[in-house]
Amino acid sequence: MQTTFTEDQLEDPATKMSNDILRTCVHCGFCTATCPTYKILGDELDSPRGRIYLIKDMLENERVPDEKTVKHIDRCLSCLACMTTCPSGVHYMHLVDHAREYIETTYKRPWSDRILRWVLAKILPYPMRFRIALLGAKIGRPFARFIPDVRLQAMLEMAPKTIPPVSRNDDPQTFPTQNKKMRVALMTGCAQKALNTDINDATIRLLTRLGAEVVVAEGAGCCGALTHHMGKTSESHTTAAKNIKAWTREMQGDGLDAIVINTSGCGTTIKDYGHMFSKTDLAENAKAVAGIAMDVSEILMKLDLPVGGAENLTVAYHAACSLQHGQQIKTFPKDLLKKAGFKVAEPADSHLCCGSAGTYNLMQPEISKQLKSLKVQTLEAVKPDIIAAGNIGCMMQIGGGTDIPIVHTVELLDWATGGPKPPALTASEKMSPKIPILR
Repeated sequence: MQTTFTEDQLEDPATKMSNDILRTCVHCGFCTATCPTYKILGDELDSPRGRIYLIKDMLENERVPDEKTVKHIDRCLSCLACMTTCPSGVHYMHLVDHAREYIETTYKRPWSDRILRWVLAKILPYPMRFRIALLGAKIGRPFARFIPDVRLQAMLEMAPKTIPPVSRNDDPQTFPTQNKKMRVALMTGCAQKALNTDINDATIRLLTRLGAEVVVAEGAGCCGALTHHMGKTSESHTTAAKNIKAWTREMQGDGLDAIVINTSGCGTTIKDYGHMFSKTDLAENAKAVAGIAMDVSEILMKLDLPVGGAENLTVAYHAACSLQHGQQIKTFPKDLLKKAGFKVAEPADSHLCCGSAGTYNLMQPEISKQLKSLKVQTLEAVKPDIIAAGNIGCMMQIGGGTDIPIVHTVELLDWATGGPKPPALTASEKMSPKIPILR
C-alpha cells in the first residue's frame, strides 16, 4: 500500500510504525475470509482491509476522526484472525492499537459512551470493585428488560448467578513443590479473580504437582489489556508497569523460569510488553518479562504430564482468539487434553471469535450476541460432554448461551492428574456421577 506521510509525521515513532505496517498491505483481501465482523455484517469497512483504509486516511491527514471511522474501528474485535490469514505479514494488532489511541486523544465521544468506557476502565481491572459491581448487577438483573440501553442490559446479563468467595491463593505467596524442576510466577489477573477463582486454584495445584514452584508476586495485578484496547494508553501502561516491576524483582531475586498466564487475552498483551514499553525507561525489563511469558499450556508441555484415562468424556475445545491468533498456540491445549485421556472434538469454523473480546460484549452487544450464537451452535454440534477453553472471557460468553458445562482446560488437566472434580461439572446435572480419571 502506498502512503504519503511527511518526514515530520514520520518523526513520531508510532506514526512511523503504522506507516511501515500500512506499506506491507497488498490489498489482497484474504483477511475478509476470516474476519468475524465481515462475516456478520458484510460491509467492507467492517473488514481488516476496510479498516486499514480508514486508519490510513485518518493518520495521514491528521484529522479528527469522524463518527463513521470510529464506528467501524470500534466494531473490530481485535481477534487477530486476519494476522493468521495475511500472507504479507501485516501487523494489524499494532496498527489498530495506534488507531484506538489516536481516537481516544482526538475524538469526543457521546456522553453515554464516555461514561460507559470510564466505568469499565475504573471497575473491571480492579477485582474488589468488580465484585461489588457484580453484586449490584446481580440485584438489578431481573429488571434488565426494562432498560432501553442494550449495553446496560448486557452488563446486567453478564452477572453470574453466584459470585465466588475470594481465594486466598491469589494473595502474594510461594507455593512449594516436591522434586522442584522450575520456579514460575503465576499471573492471577483481575476480572478472573472475581468471576472464577477455580482456574487459579487448579493451575497452582497442577503446576506444583508436576514440579513447578509457583510464586504469586507482590504488586502484580491487571495486565493492562482492557484499557489498552480502549486506547487509554496512560492507564494501561500504569498497570502493566506494576507487573513488570513485580516480576523483575522476582527475576532478580530467586529467579524465574517463566511467567505463567492462564487467561490468554492477558498473555497476548504481556508478550507484547517489549513493544509497548520500547520507548520508555522500562524497555529492557519489559522485554525480559515478555521473553519468559508463557501460556499455561506452553509450560505444561515442558513438564511431564502423566497419561490419563478419562476416555469416556468428549471435550469440545474452544480455541480462544488470543491464544490461536494472538499467540499462535494452536495444538498444545488439545495435545494435553488428549494425553490426559479426553476425547477432543474441535468445532467447525474454530477460527471465528465467540464475541467476548474483552469488553466487546459490553460495548457492542448486538454483534457479540450474533457471534455467540454461531459459536454455541458449532460447539453443540459435536455433542460434547464438556466445553473447554483457555480464556475466562470466552468461558463467560459461551457459558451464557449453552447448558453444556464449560471449564478451563487447566481444570480438566488438574482433575485428570489427581485434583478435584471441577465445580462447574459437579454442579451440572448432565454429568455422570462417576467418570474415569487418571489413577
